[in-house]
Amino acid sequence: MRILIAEDDFVSVKVLQLTLEQEGHEVVVAGSGDRAWALYDADPVRVIVSDWMMPGMDGLELCRMVRGRPKTDYTYFILLTALNTGRANLRIAMDAGVDDFLSKPLDREVISMRLRVADRILDYARQIRILKDLLPICMYCKRIRDDGDYWQQVESYIHAHTGSNFSHGICPDCFTQEFGSPPPSRTGLRIASPPAS
Repeated sequence: MRILIAEDDFVSVKVLQLTLEQEGHEVVVAGSGDRAWALYDADPVRVIVSDWMMPGMDGLELCRMVRGRPKTDYTYFILLTALNTGRANLRIAMDAGVDDFLSKPLDREVISMRLRVADRILDYARQIRILKDLLPICMYCKRIRDDGDYWQQVESYIHAHTGSNFSHGICPDCFTQEFGSPPPSRTGLRIASPPAS
């Protein structure tokens, strides 16, 4: 996995980077929240490990920015905290979208375990995305059901979601089946149709 570390403390960065790289992860390091956001926005990663308190943008604001980025696969966000972080602050962090916490000083075994959890949850997120991307289509009339439980022609559905228009044709097999003889050319018969409404 590609993992982004957002941390301004040199020792914490080194502990995290060595641990992650020894486990085969690709690590990207940012010394501030602003730099971390710039790197993430240019090329999103699936896991971020961020310090809570950093100069400029802090870890909570970084997490809010990540959660607000449109059309982005789910990113697992781990926040580094001090041991004396109170429950009220942890609740604020969860409300900002943080998935998990690591306490300082960092423990390499705990880091490893938390990343296993992250990997498992990201795998579930991938499976859910695949299921959501499946289009329910009627096996008889080939109409597609949209999110509002409305059935519409494939052309109308695709036009509404992508802006694509269609022209209709008859493939050689269907032409032969419908007309009893092969089509006049190998490309089949092409019939123009207006854009889907």
